[in-house]
Amino acid sequence: MEFFIISMLNGLSYGLLLFMLSSGLTLIFSMMGVLNFAHASFYMLGAYIGYSVAGLIGFWPGLVAAPLIVGLMGAVFERLALRKVHKYGHVPELLITFGLSYIILELVQLVWGRTAVEFRPPELLHGPMFTLVNHAAEGISLVWGGAPAGLCEVAACSPFPATRGFMMMVALFMLVSLWLMLTRSRIGMVIQAALTHPEMVEALGHNVPRVFMLVFGAGAALAGLGGVIGGSTFVTEPAMAATVGSVIFVVVVVGGLGSLSGAFLASVLIGVIQTFAVAFDYSFLTLAQQLGWELSAAARNNSVLRLTLSQVAPILPYLFLVLILIFRPKGLLGTRDE
Repeated sequence: MEFFIISMLNGLSYGLLLFMLSSGLTLIFSMMGVLNFAHASFYMLGAYIGYSVAGLIGFWPGLVAAPLIVGLMGAVFERLALRKVHKYGHVPELLITFGLSYIILELVQLVWGRTAVEFRPPELLHGPMFTLVNHAAEGISLVWGGAPAGLCEVAACSPFPATRGFMMMVALFMLVSLWLMLTRSRIGMVIQAALTHPEMVEALGHNVPRVFMLVFGAGAALAGLGGVIGGSTFVTEPAMAATVGSVIFVVVVVGGLGSLSGAFLASVLIGVIQTFAVAFDYSFLTLAQQLGWELSAAARNNSVLRLTLSQVAPILPYLFLVLILIFRPKGLLGTRDE
């Protein structure tokens, strides 16, 4: 039972990290209609800038400063480059953000090197947030923090890292904050109106290009915040953008282009599915043997049947994407068909 609980929490924490990244991309697309190929690169920038700031003045100031710096960089890029090609359609927008992703990658390697850097979380987040203790006689119990060493000698202990717990809390706070801003505030009304009725918004005295610049900067800042938390929890390296970049787009498409709630649902589903797939190291051949099925020698030597679920786990999100595009092109909670 404790294996299921810990695996579910790990899946939720990974899914919520994906949501932290996809929320910014969803915000940019829903407000501006721009699919930003450089979004994962802003995530990587947030991790490296957070690492540098944390080395100078501490982790918590870096957690605030890095998203602000990345957001400012995103706003400047929108103002000086993306705005110039916006009038030419989606293809030039995709190409210019695609080029930006490679520029950011090369700059990161020039400044911080090609190897991983040691981005450590603060002392407060070291160790477990809680420990599940499975005692043969007393059942499962929860101990906040680390369990005593003597207790783990007579029972199975499953710690849950504090960094993952912090990641989950920040992601949930981000979800609530974005929802309230977009649906319950004047700023959200102006942003949504600027997309559908830009002439009317300008007639009311609002600067629509500035609104789009701030939206793009906010989306980049959300990616930067995810970078600080993800980089300190997992690893900060030049390949981190490529690792999550394609999965982010899978989340956005599966959830529904422009749907914040859809991105949240898709992130959680993909995170949980991948985590459990990695945890269960079973193949069809192993399952058949446990069920007592008789297989031929050719079947037992078949390399496809020997593939375990953990080996095919990386392709599961893309299989999910293909199925969604076939049976529900608008996504789980999306309203657009394009």
